[in-house]
Order: sequence, then C-alpha cells, then structure tokens
Amino acid sequence: MARTATGRRPAPTRQSPNGSRADQPKLYHTKNDLPEAARLELIPLLNQRLADCIDLQTQCKQAHWNVKGPQFIALHKLFDEINEEVEDYVDLLAERIVQLGGIAEGTIGAVAKRTSLIDYPLTLTTGDEHVAALSDALAEFGRTARIGIEEANELNDADSADILTEISRGTDKWLWFVEAH
Repeated sequence: MARTATGRRPAPTRQSPNGSRADQPKLYHTKNDLPEAARLELIPLLNQRLADCIDLQTQCKQAHWNVKGPQFIALHKLFDEINEEVEDYVDLLAERIVQLGGIAEGTIGAVAKRTSLIDYPLTLTTGDEHVAALSDALAEFGRTARIGIEEANELNDADSADILTEISRGTDKWLWFVEAH
C-alpha cells in the first residue's frame, strides 16, 4: 500500500451503517484546552506513531528471541533492554492519545494496517543480521518520530512534541548502541 510523504499509510474510508465516515476519530469529552481541530489531527498522528512503536517493540523481541552466534549474550540482553524502553514509549503515546480525547488503537490488526516500518525478516539468525535489521528499524522509527515532532509543533501541542522528542532522543541512543556492534 502506498504511503504519504510522512510515511503514513492512508486509512481506508468506510461508511458506517448510519452513513457517517467510519475513519473519522470520535473525541471523548475532556477539559483539555487544545482546540478540537488540533486534537482531531493529533490523534491520528499519534496513533500512527503508536503503531510504529508497537511494531518496533515486536521487532526487538524477534531479534531478542532469535539471535545466535558469538555475540549472543550481549545482543540478547541489548535487544531486551531496547524492548523494555520501547514499551515505555508505547504507554507514553497511548496515554497521550487518550488525554486528548481519543482512542489509542493498539490492536495487532490496527498496527499491521498502519505501521510504516518495513517488515522484520523472520529468517535472520546471526548477530550481524539482527544488528542490521534492527538498526534499520530504529533509524526509520527515529525519523518518523522527528516528523511527528514537527507536526505536533505545527498544531501547537508542545506536550506531544515533548513526548516525541523524548522518544526520538532515546531511539537515537539505542540506534547508537546497536550500530556499535
């Protein structure tokens, strides 16, 4: 499926039984003072980053479970440490979506449809193969987090931009650790 300039896959447009568009996010009541129009743009943006983040987390575990070779222990532990931090990013993103009055869409089906990360090869075994694949995923995730920072800033949401900045900074650190191998 084609992706937009920001790496997002466009969501399909469906009609619900009452004739409204099913892809329009529903906002729940909140006293958050960000304008509704901004929140309606931020929620899909953050759900996109959430999908990428959950995908990255599963890719870390795939590498963790399947790495073999002389660097096994070091990489096995490193991949698990990255997974744990990425899990924290998942919570940050999901909770921010809900704070804005949205629904965090973290099911495997939503993630599979929405992720912009490339599929992680299932046949990798060596440390070098996993280092290459996971560094690609981390680099792409960091790139899309920085795009999200720009988009959140354009919508005057310093808090979402700050969350994405924290994620970007951490992702760059983990990319450095993985590339050092």
